[in-house]
Amino acid sequence: MKHQISKFSVRRVVVAVAASALAMTSARAAVVEIAWDTSGTFQRTVEIEPGQFAEICGRVLKGQSVAWSFKSGAPMNFNIHFHEGSSVVFPARQDRIASLEGKLEVAKDRDYCWMWENKSKARDTLIVVLRRQ
Repeated sequence: MKHQISKFSVRRVVVAVAASALAMTSARAAVVEIAWDTSGTFQRTVEIEPGQFAEICGRVLKGQSVAWSFKSGAPMNFNIHFHEGSSVVFPARQDRIASLEGKLEVAKDRDYCWMWENKSKARDTLIVVLRRQ
């Protein structure tokens, strides 16, 4: 006896697999686009699972600077980076740091990303503040 699978059953399986893949992807990383408020500030609190990362990215214009700070409960690997062709350039990079602040001076319009990687074995909370100047 042959079993027939309806198009509806196949579609349900495909949707379930796609939803599972999307859930797994979002659990791995938090990628957030910068949305500056009216005062030129962006603030975010992000939960980062063990072995995962959070990345906050946005356009910054030539001549602007961004004062940034962050604080987490445990040391993380941190960087600010941008892409130039096939290269990745790091204006700032620090491993195993729980808090830090600095200022990014921008020489060219481009998208910059602030990124943290949780190397610990526990979920951690990250608090980030960016201020355009």
